[in-house]
Amino acid sequence: MGTEGADARLIAGRYRLDARLGRGGMGIVWRATDQLLGRGVAVKELALDPALSADEARHRRERTLREARAAAQLKHPHIIVVHDIVEDGELPYIVMELVEGGSLADRLARSGPVDVAEAARIGIALIGALRTAHAAGVLHRDIKPANVLLEAPGGRPVLTDFGIAQVSGATTLTTTGSFVGSPEYTAPERMSGQSPTGPEADLWSLGALLCAALSGASPFRRDSLGGILHAVVFDEIRPPEACGPLLPVVRGLLERDPTERLDAEGAEQLLRACADTATRYTPAQYSPTQRSVTRPEPAPAPVAESAPAMAPEAAPETVRVPGKRRPAAALVAALLVAAIAGAGVSAALLMDRDERGGQASASGAAGHRTAPADPAGSGPSATPSSFPSSPSSDGKAAAPAGYRVVTDPEGFSLAVPIGFTRRAEGPRIFYMSPGDTFRIGIKAAEPESGGPIAVHQRAHANGPSSNPGYRDAEVVTTSHHGRQAALWLFTWDGFSTAEGARHTRDLCWEEDGRLYDVWVSSPVGRSEEARGYFDTAVRTFVRTGG
Repeated sequence: MGTEGADARLIAGRYRLDARLGRGGMGIVWRATDQLLGRGVAVKELALDPALSADEARHRRERTLREARAAAQLKHPHIIVVHDIVEDGELPYIVMELVEGGSLADRLARSGPVDVAEAARIGIALIGALRTAHAAGVLHRDIKPANVLLEAPGGRPVLTDFGIAQVSGATTLTTTGSFVGSPEYTAPERMSGQSPTGPEADLWSLGALLCAALSGASPFRRDSLGGILHAVVFDEIRPPEACGPLLPVVRGLLERDPTERLDAEGAEQLLRACADTATRYTPAQYSPTQRSVTRPEPAPAPVAESAPAMAPEAAPETVRVPGKRRPAAALVAALLVAAIAGAGVSAALLMDRDERGGQASASGAAGHRTAPADPAGSGPSATPSSFPSSPSSDGKAAAPAGYRVVTDPEGFSLAVPIGFTRRAEGPRIFYMSPGDTFRIGIKAAEPESGGPIAVHQRAHANGPSSNPGYRDAEVVTTSHHGRQAALWLFTWDGFSTAEGARHTRDLCWEEDGRLYDVWVSSPVGRSEEARGYFDTAVRTFVRTGG
């Protein structure tokens, strides 16, 4: 819905601007009427920085119009149709088809994430649009949910807003010192200032868009621009669990090295395979932390709900996600098999069940269920292939990028994010992020009766009195380095109104005659980021004595 202006303006003697549909960094989009042809159109009024000199403004205007005219030559059912490019009062305007229906961003805000089949359908449409644009030498450079329209009825995806597109060989808008694009969806090579960038940068943005479509947010969303920049360029990339069978294509598109990034043809093949089989997908079949794709094995025989899954005797063969060059047929075939295998995915690719999605064990206490055993022996989720699953020669685990290994005087070491500081509160040790937003807690104690399961069940029973607003809680039976362990998950209201609702993951296990707890607490809206800190802390935890 647009906002009616105080009066309707006429531009170029032909187009009447009737209502404002939206405003962005590059200008205003209007619902308009083409009075010559008597049809509705969308008109984008491109803004020029008033700080530019007359020569700079003219140069910017000419370049914008030149690149818009190039985009107007693109013909594809999933690319917005550009009808006209005009100037009025020295301002450039782009006249486009009027697509009735909101953007993908509007849909995510209104209805939440889409399912795997819908994400694959949108991805296939956008891949087709990008292949057409790239073949014509046009880079979009701002692919994000707000720039994908979903036409009503039918939901036809339409890629729009080529207002900052770059034509191959042309000077980019960044040469004037301004950054264009949306940081959460911008490829690391563009973010770090590499020049020139090519079609691979648009494919990275598509990978981030698929994550947002499936989870509601880009995996690089942070509280500050600096945080986003660091996440895009340096942080471990953790696609959301909801990616499911789209994980191979998302991982391939979010490869930081553009020469190793999945190409458009390979991405389209994977997306089509996933679209054909998405109805067979269940979330427990894929792990968001898995960096390689595993060849499937025959589906195991059914087991009782309360029985943990057995680890395979030998690790299955893994296949590297293909890079920029056209993937070999055999390699794509292997990826397709892994993506569409359904219930036949091997145990090495299984993740622990969704935090709240599994049924309680028939024999367990209230709030308790049993999770599959960890086949890699590394805790409640699969170990990323980029991180060692065993200590180094000095008995400590190595730290992944963005982390440091701390050796605590209480007799353990583990990797914590750089910038986290230590705080001791009695027997509990904390490593806290700036502002205490994230809290990594560790506690070592004497074993208790009943072992880790009973310890967490007692804590669960006492939850309402120790954690204000205690809710959505469960205790999960799992394993850690081959030992029985318990995972406690819960949400609570925090210690103050200003702090807000928080989510906690807590793993408890016994080792060498001691009972250990490792947990991470975070704001509810940042639980996925906290999951990364938790997984790393658990994997790297090493007892050093004491």
